[in-house]
Amino acid sequence: MAELLFLACASFTAQNSLATASSLKSLRRSQQSTSSQPTAISPKRLFTRSTGLISKFNASSAEKAFFGNKSFAVVPQTASQSSSFSITCESDNRPISEERTGKNEIVMKFGGSSVMNAERIREVAELMKAHLRYQPVLVLSAMGKTTNNLLAAGDKALAEGIVDIAAVRELHFKTCAELGISTEDIEPLLDELQKLLTGISLIKELSPKTRDYLVSFGERMSVRVFARYMNDKVGVPAVFIDAFDLGMRTTDDYMNAEVDPKTYPLIKKNMEERRASGDLRLPVVTGFIGKDQGGNITTLGRGGSDLTASVIGAALGVKEIQVWKDVDGIMTTDPRIVKAAQPVPSVSFEEAAELAYFGANILHPLAIIPAMRSDLPVRVKNSYDAHHPGTLIVRERHFGDRLLTAMTMKRNVTVVDIFSTRMLGQSGFLAEVFDVFRNNGVSVDVVATSEVSISLTLDQRQAAKHLDAIVPELEKWSTVEVHSGKSIISLVGNVTRSSEILRKVFETLSENDIRVEMMSQGASKVNISFCVDDDLAVTCVNELHSKFFPSVVPAAKPEAVFV
Repeated sequence: MAELLFLACASFTAQNSLATASSLKSLRRSQQSTSSQPTAISPKRLFTRSTGLISKFNASSAEKAFFGNKSFAVVPQTASQSSSFSITCESDNRPISEERTGKNEIVMKFGGSSVMNAERIREVAELMKAHLRYQPVLVLSAMGKTTNNLLAAGDKALAEGIVDIAAVRELHFKTCAELGISTEDIEPLLDELQKLLTGISLIKELSPKTRDYLVSFGERMSVRVFARYMNDKVGVPAVFIDAFDLGMRTTDDYMNAEVDPKTYPLIKKNMEERRASGDLRLPVVTGFIGKDQGGNITTLGRGGSDLTASVIGAALGVKEIQVWKDVDGIMTTDPRIVKAAQPVPSVSFEEAAELAYFGANILHPLAIIPAMRSDLPVRVKNSYDAHHPGTLIVRERHFGDRLLTAMTMKRNVTVVDIFSTRMLGQSGFLAEVFDVFRNNGVSVDVVATSEVSISLTLDQRQAAKHLDAIVPELEKWSTVEVHSGKSIISLVGNVTRSSEILRKVFETLSENDIRVEMMSQGASKVNISFCVDDDLAVTCVNELHSKFFPSVVPAAKPEAVFV
């Protein structure tokens, strides 16, 4: 008997589907000529297209159909519903409607190291297969060092007039060859990149606007490679989507654009329209990039791909946002500094933001804001160890017996001490001080005040760039002392028990003869920070970590929707 095409709708029946009339007539004739026994199905792949699952099958042979690594039984309903089929996942005996809800329930973001080569792409593809039941939206960064290679190519075209995309081309072509897929989706982008670099070499111009256009090729090629692999080799229909085509709108602050609020309804509208049209393919979306109101490509700055995932999750109201890294979530401290660092099962949004700001390079603080505003849990997981539960970031959590959640170290900091008797009993003095920093475009990290003094910290880059202008202005009405070569140690945790924390801190520092330069408890009430000399910072963190985290952190409880 000829192969037949059947379509299961969002409810995963073929009734009211978009299948052609001729196909449905063939199905009816097939059913009328068979018994009421379940229709046998050949083991050819099921895949998502239009409103649901489509399968080519032979109505008189074999027994099962497969989707990913699961088998399904397809059973026709009553004669009055001749175009309706029930589909059950045989491996766990659940109706397919529980496998594929039609609503995006999860956003999964993978960074550059997670898709750096063919091997890693295969691993990510397997992870996606395992999560298909949740209708995931996938967000990808550029492959490996592609962004750096693109910037290097731009600088070379500008400085030397040489157009060289060999490193970028080689990585992507080699990856496609190893995956056994065509390069046809990325070849137009490579041609476009070649032309852009030629233009840069001729006009000798590489503005922030042009740099954003240049680095966007990384994410755009990454999603095309992955979608092609899912379609051609994995058997899971996927569609690559440039984030700006999904609705990502930004300001025109090139290289560090902010998300325009109109992005959220645009993304929601576009995704709803895709579902309504029956398109349930896996969306593979570019991270990091958007477009301004003039239609120019922009980038979201550091942590931009994480921010993309957070924005999409907030726009769609998903149940969980997953950010896949190359570590087991947020750690008690940097494992490069303390070998005994341990994964943290859960943190609050506020704690995550503080840790990120003061040196934990897991998530950028801006990246979690959309999720925090929408009260959506964010889980940080390890793409190299998918079974590890990672770290769950939520609005509120229980501290248990632990005093601290984690600690960070930010090196190469400058402490500025400002003394003035004008402060005593006078209003407006602090405003004058911070006006000086604001007028010079300087952001301050940590602040501590007394009746006649202010101490604050600047990172190395800002200190080197602005201190020569700032100090003379401050010295018009105060005495200023500058101390470079310092580190900020930040302790994030249950600051309601600050007395216990500080007692243990000072005992430890005293035992190791470490002097504190300044100390501040943040207004967030989850952070205590202090400064020490750079050359003592590593010792300080190791000693404090041994006191606050003496034993192994217990395994995370299954608090998240998806693990």
